[in-house]
Amino acid sequence: MRFFTLILLLGVLWQRPVAAQSPARGRVVVTYLDSKLLKGNPGGENPRRRVSVYLPAGYEATAAKRYPVLYYLHGFTWNDSLLFHADGLGELLDQAIADGKIRPLIVVAPNEQTLFQGSFYTNSATNGPWADFTARELVSFIDKNYRTLAKPASRGLGGHSMGGNGTLRLAMLYPGTYAAAYALSPAFVAPHPEWMAARPSQAAASRATSRAVIQQDFNAIRLVACARAFSPTPGKGAFGAALPYSVSSDSLIHRDAVLARWGAASPVALLPTHLASLRQLRGLAFDWGEQDQFQHIPVTCRLLDTQLSAYGIPHAAESYEGNHGNRIMGREGRLYQKLLPFFNQLLQFE
Repeated sequence: MRFFTLILLLGVLWQRPVAAQSPARGRVVVTYLDSKLLKGNPGGENPRRRVSVYLPAGYEATAAKRYPVLYYLHGFTWNDSLLFHADGLGELLDQAIADGKIRPLIVVAPNEQTLFQGSFYTNSATNGPWADFTARELVSFIDKNYRTLAKPASRGLGGHSMGGNGTLRLAMLYPGTYAAAYALSPAFVAPHPEWMAARPSQAAASRATSRAVIQQDFNAIRLVACARAFSPTPGKGAFGAALPYSVSSDSLIHRDAVLARWGAASPVALLPTHLASLRQLRGLAFDWGEQDQFQHIPVTCRLLDTQLSAYGIPHAAESYEGNHGNRIMGREGRLYQKLLPFFNQLLQFE
């Protein structure tokens, strides 16, 4: 009887699910780059830039091993610290590596939050050369200080929202720097009324004499950030930038020359003159949520898809049920399910 009871007990223990093991943990290193390119910019942006670097588990133990690098660009109002501490990017990368979504790699997130919440990863006469900083100075800094596979075939570029815009822009403007690019919900892909003409905020931004006046108005801050990026006028006006509208009594007046500069800076406008850059990529992809709160994103992403197809540029474009942020992070999110496997397939790991 005791023997039969023991057999039953062993059977019960055998059938109990084994607790899932925690994935091996990588390490996030916070470092600083004193940018020579950004130093002395007329807009007063700090040239000392924080950079968060994810190093996979085993990085310290295998001193001879080198890794590919994914450069991940954060969105407007966000920064590198929030990516890891609010979004849980480090833990997500640990899990993705453990699950075989991607092989061990280095992930680099620069802090490009500015006085007006975002650089738009653009060279600006007011803000400084943020595109050059990101695609040249940062890459050189990382290759010098970490065990990277320092070649274009082993570099990926991705980002969300403003970072998605930057991903498309830098992929076109810096050929031979990255092997592949993936933009998540890229903002301001093409001119659109929602982006260009937020009328109450345009008026507030046009009347403002200091940053403090518009600090609580998201759209006004965004408009000034775009103006400092896309239509800079160093040393002129309240913000060193030309806004696309001016205020006259109770009406807004279009500044067509400024609107044209904003349009010319969009990825769709850059596309026809940078086809060769995109053809050099091993892969190009972007996606968007159909319920995005920023209504210009689904429309302009579909336009970009059409334009890329018209020019015969290989790419993947996909819409999904979701909004601007609810399906980006986490194990069911686009970064884990789509972006990381994309780079696992296209980057050179050896």
